[in-house]
Amino acid sequence: MGQAVLPGNPPVEITLRRSARARRVSLRVSALDGRVTLSMPNHMDEAEALNFAREKSGWIRSHLARQDAPVDVGLGATVMVRGQDVVVTGARVRRVSLQDGALLVPDNADMAAARVRAWLRLDAKTRLAEAVDRYAARAGRKVGRITLRDTRSRWGSCTATGNLNFSWRLAMAPPEALDYVAAHEVAHLVEMNHSAAYWRVVARICPDYETPRRWLKTQGHSLHRYRFGD
Repeated sequence: MGQAVLPGNPPVEITLRRSARARRVSLRVSALDGRVTLSMPNHMDEAEALNFAREKSGWIRSHLARQDAPVDVGLGATVMVRGQDVVVTGARVRRVSLQDGALLVPDNADMAAARVRAWLRLDAKTRLAEAVDRYAARAGRKVGRITLRDTRSRWGSCTATGNLNFSWRLAMAPPEALDYVAAHEVAHLVEMNHSAAYWRVVARICPDYETPRRWLKTQGHSLHRYRFGD
């Protein structure tokens, strides 16, 4: 891995990645965080790969321009919570709470982002545990450990030992989307693949899964625009 900068206004940082499997140079702009990755074969000269990136600068910038602007979470910021936009509001409260379209936090600007993130993690953990239990009962399976992370490439995963991993950012998504991801991973306890048999399990335990699945595919990337100061 290396780094380079594409000149311009503004300059664009590019992550350089060599790959033994790459047969040609390629560019990727992450829909989640706007990270630009330039992949190249091991034998390719770095200068040649960077020339390719410069030739594609218009393509790179057009993709970046279409992405959601980042939101620095803090007092006064608007954040999506359970599928609704709410305002992070400083108040005389001891703990974070969701009330009437506002996310009330103790009135301390320096701690607001960390407190909102902690509340979202707890909210995701509580609701995912309930949803997992519900779908596991329908599937007739037992679940191992549930872990929450800030994953970038997937909303959930299932291990061969029955442990489930989820993104805590699902707390910001519509409740139906969080529920669907819980059902999606529980279904892997029955079919550890994405075969037709697997999707029949999903449809059996979560019949209305297609709408929230579509939301995650088309809108889910927007949940990664929120930054919590880390």
